[in-house]
Amino acid sequence: MSETYELGEPTRVIAGTVGEVGRRTFFLQAREGDLLLTLKLEKQQLGALAESLGRLLQDLPRPGHLPEIEELQLEPFDEPAFAVGTLAVAFDAVADRVVLLVEELVPAEEIERDEARLSLSREQAASLAITGAQLVAAGRPPCPLCGFPLDPRGHACPRTNGHRPPLT
Repeated sequence: MSETYELGEPTRVIAGTVGEVGRRTFFLQAREGDLLLTLKLEKQQLGALAESLGRLLQDLPRPGHLPEIEELQLEPFDEPAFAVGTLAVAFDAVADRVVLLVEELVPAEEIERDEARLSLSREQAASLAITGAQLVAAGRPPCPLCGFPLDPRGHACPRTNGHRPPLT
C-alpha cells in the first residue's frame, strides 16, 4: 500500500549528504511538526532540482532572509522513507509557495508508489537551490572527455577506449 506525505508548511527543508566525496549518498529532508521526512536521491536529481528551483525563483520576487548554515544540516534518521524516482516543481501563486512533488522510484510494472508533496516558502526553495548546487559542485571533478567523475587515481575513460586514463 502506498503512502502519501503532505507537508503544507514545513519548518525545515534541506539537502545533505552522508559519506565522503566519491561515496556520498544524497538526501532531501523536510520537517513539519513531529514528522521528519527523509528521501534518498541521486546527485544528478539534486543538481536538476537545484537548477529548476533557481530558474523558477528568477521570475519571482526576491526571497527574504535565508536560513543560517547551521540550520542546513541533516537531522539524524534511521532509514529514508523512499528513494526518489521523479521530481516536479511548480509555483502556487495564490499561496505564494513553491510546490515540490516527489514520487518513489519503483519498477515500471508496479502501480503503487509512495509520494510526497512539499509546499516551500520562496526562502526555503532558494536555500535548497543554493545548497543543492553547492553539494553537487563539491564532488569529484568531471572528466573533460566523457563527463564521468574523475577519481584521484584516474579512470577508464570510454572516450579513450581504456587507454591513457585522465588524471585529476
